[in-house]
Amino acid sequence: MLPASNTKLFSSTAAMHVLGPSYRFHTDVLAGAPVRGGQLLGNLYLKGYGDPTALESDYAALAKQLKAAGVRRVYGDLIADDTYFDHVRLGDSWAWDDEPFYYNAQISALTLAPNTDYDSGTAIVESRPGATAGAPVQLTMVPANGVLTIVNTATTGAAGSSNTLNVERDHGTNVVRVSGSLPLGASVDQEWVTVWEPELYAADVFRRALSAQGISVSGRIKNAATPASATRLARDESMTVGELMTPFLKLSNNMHAETLVKAMGAVVEADGSWSSGLGVVTDYAKSIGVDTSRIRLSDGSGLSRKVNVTADSITDVLIGAQKESWWKQWYDALPIAGNPDRFVGGTLRSRMQNTPAANNLHGKTGSLTGVTSLSGYVTNKDGRKLVFSMISNNYLVSPRSIEDAVGVTLASWSDQAPPAAVSTLRTAQTTCELEWDKAC
Repeated sequence: MLPASNTKLFSSTAAMHVLGPSYRFHTDVLAGAPVRGGQLLGNLYLKGYGDPTALESDYAALAKQLKAAGVRRVYGDLIADDTYFDHVRLGDSWAWDDEPFYYNAQISALTLAPNTDYDSGTAIVESRPGATAGAPVQLTMVPANGVLTIVNTATTGAAGSSNTLNVERDHGTNVVRVSGSLPLGASVDQEWVTVWEPELYAADVFRRALSAQGISVSGRIKNAATPASATRLARDESMTVGELMTPFLKLSNNMHAETLVKAMGAVVEADGSWSSGLGVVTDYAKSIGVDTSRIRLSDGSGLSRKVNVTADSITDVLIGAQKESWWKQWYDALPIAGNPDRFVGGTLRSRMQNTPAANNLHGKTGSLTGVTSLSGYVTNKDGRKLVFSMISNNYLVSPRSIEDAVGVTLASWSDQAPPAAVSTLRTAQTTCELEWDKAC
């Protein structure tokens, strides 16, 4: 069946085993010529090694390191180097109409996240109503950059009117069109947009950081590989992979999954591609008891509709992972039912609240149109830890309330006094049917 984001159970456990919980991504700045008297008479290279957590502040820190190294002027170009991964930006069978949205961002070894959800490859468009009805909506890009171009036709509506604001990037370009209406007096509206060729976006933000440190670049931003003779001037390191598991799994971040897959390919096979990385993921699953002849992994996140797994293969992963030294850190990173804290409950924070499953069930959600899944661990009334996996495909009416009812039944179960069946679970009813909705 299609598991949607339950696919992340395969990619996350493989990453913890293959890369290890202490693995860190890094981003380097290198010089193509000697620096003399504060002047670099050659190109400056910004080389990414896949860090999906790089923020504007990280590029600012790199610029400060460069200033401390004595660089004041670059006479060549600023080269964006993302060759650590291949140049295939989007996963197998990802839907074209999802491309503008943050959960479908392009994968690059050199990228940038606008926030501490670490939505790499995206920018945030902040919208504020004008001073009067009919005035243009006021827009701000976070972070500020010269790569995305905003075309704004949005207007301020009357107080109390509907918010019909729409923010969407044109396919194949970095033109973002903002239309519709934002009511007078409304709070700031935030919309995420993906960036076409995110390595150029990262380099643009870095160039601005250099300028803020008084470092000028005479040339342009270009794509190229860094020559082997280049000298490293600065390095920024990410959080560890173990720490990354929290935003990755709690918020079901698709870009983290795909970056980890390509990183595994680069580390193990010296090939930062989906095919190599998925081979590594499949090998790990097989090593812990999964019958890999009965599954197909087409990406690391589950956005692909070519992924096919069985519930048995998922529970085999859950059982096998328990034997690993890193299991507790990974287990704690799974969403926890009914806990309202976004970085504890994650995508399960509004589900199974005030039931025996709350603050008990650790699970991974999954959702695509016509697909829902929930798999994980729950401790029953007798103190026994159970693993479970539920996958539903091709429905018109969501069976998510049934998933929650099963979770509560398992948490309530005692071999001495089995509970009555949970026929319906009203607390599970929510407007948040899709885990990638930022409002959820």
